[in-house]
Amino acid sequence: MAYPLLESPIGESYYFDGELIYAGSDMEKELFKPTDSVTYYETVRIKDGILLYIEDHLARLQKSVKGIEDFPVDVSFIEKESYKFLHEQYPDFKEGNLRIVLTEEHMLIHICEANIPSKEHFEKGIKASLLKWDRVDPNIKVFRGDYKKAVADAFARSGAYELVLADSKDKLYEGSKSNLFVVIGNKVYSAPDNKILLGITRNRVMSSLKQAGGELVIDMFTLDELKTHKNAALFVSSTPFDILPIASVDDTVFDSANDPLIRNISKCYLDLISKYINERR
Repeated sequence: MAYPLLESPIGESYYFDGELIYAGSDMEKELFKPTDSVTYYETVRIKDGILLYIEDHLARLQKSVKGIEDFPVDVSFIEKESYKFLHEQYPDFKEGNLRIVLTEEHMLIHICEANIPSKEHFEKGIKASLLKWDRVDPNIKVFRGDYKKAVADAFARSGAYELVLADSKDKLYEGSKSNLFVVIGNKVYSAPDNKILLGITRNRVMSSLKQAGGELVIDMFTLDELKTHKNAALFVSSTPFDILPIASVDDTVFDSANDPLIRNISKCYLDLISKYINERR
């Protein structure tokens, strides 16, 4: 399914193939038109003016391209141009998302809408809803129109903050835009690598859960199976979310926000972010 290069932009200017494109221009209208080109993308969080873990995002972007078309991707150039665009066009923009979009012929960089959680989301947890969907090649980040439509429809129906994906066997394995973790006691469960997008934040969660005293286990549960575990807790992680506890999945309630291990993992993770930002200021 064809999809436009430009999606949910914020601001008055965008970087496109080395030039600045402005909102309302004819070129902007062209970027909103669906393209049949394979479209690769990464969404990088801006925090305190720093592009958080951009080197990891660009390595994954390069891997996505290699998985389908294998054209050259100059990650050093993209990082340099991304910071140049951010600093020159949005010098006071300290919190949000920067999207990098590639096709074999084009490169687009722009500020995009960001779903930044509120303090209440962190303190009480988020409402999630179930979506049955088997993802194809989750570690190749390209725009997939059928998936995006299914996700948009599910959000509209449920009013949830995030969706939890269940595979054909009803096993929960991922969030629609996040990685999913299940906590039971001191064990933290994650789906196998081949089932999920190996998120940039997820790598830091792995380090944080070890530091917090958790034990990683590769396994998945159905929602019905989780109902039998009285103390089961769930959280999601992603670039904009950091670590968010899940308060409910549809009608099933979890006391995730009060789980001590999730709280400790979150603290360790936020410490890692602070260290990264301080090193790159």
